[in-house]
Amino acid sequence: MLFSKVKRIFVLLLCGLSVNALAHRYFFSITDLTLNERTQSIEVIHQITAHDIENAIAQAQQMHFSVAHPHYENIIRQYVEERFQLYYKGQAVPLNWIGLEVSKGNIFLYQEAPFHHSLLGLKISNSLLTEHYEKQVNTVNFHDKSIKGSLTFKRSVTINDIEINN
Repeated sequence: MLFSKVKRIFVLLLCGLSVNALAHRYFFSITDLTLNERTQSIEVIHQITAHDIENAIAQAQQMHFSVAHPHYENIIRQYVEERFQLYYKGQAVPLNWIGLEVSKGNIFLYQEAPFHHSLLGLKISNSLLTEHYEKQVNTVNFHDKSIKGSLTFKRSVTINDIEINN
């Protein structure tokens, strides 16, 4: 009888672990990149699954990393700034860090930069999480008054240009 109960518990635990393993098969981030005509600035909002970026940082830096870490925002900031950049006519467009919010298992990261041009011709480098998750897909949605579209980034495609045909 005791063996039977232990066996049942073991099977239920295995089923629970299997469900958790299958529950997160997709790795993605969404970035909204908007030209604010009024302020003449690019506004960038990244949405990333919190545990994906936390696990990637923990693995890369060989440490425990969670929202409880005393340098959480600074470490996330450094990670994002190293893996997401903008260029216009061959020159880097430095993004200012605004901050982050953690909500319902997601991290929302905010950046902006002065920008006095159309988004057309902007080059985006986005390798967020691609070195840690083979199936990571990063989508950048962009728009200004003259152009609107989306770009997809993954391990094999980390640089894209905003062009008329996007």
